[in-house]
Amino acid sequence: MYDLGDKVEMKKPHACQTNRWEIIRMGADIKIKCEKCGHIVMLPRREFEKKMKKILEKKEKE
Repeated sequence: MYDLGDKVEMKKPHACQTNRWEIIRMGADIKIKCEKCGHIVMLPRREFEKKMKKILEKKEKE
């Protein structure tokens, strides 16, 4: 399962031609930030789960 700070790949690439996003907020809605251009998108959890392809890397645990 995904968690705050994880890097994820979505099914469709962003307009800047990258497909790496970082999860920056979790709750009923999930906020993700584009790794290349810094664009932030907020999606309802159900929509995020439908559009997410896979988790690329987990956040390092301290």
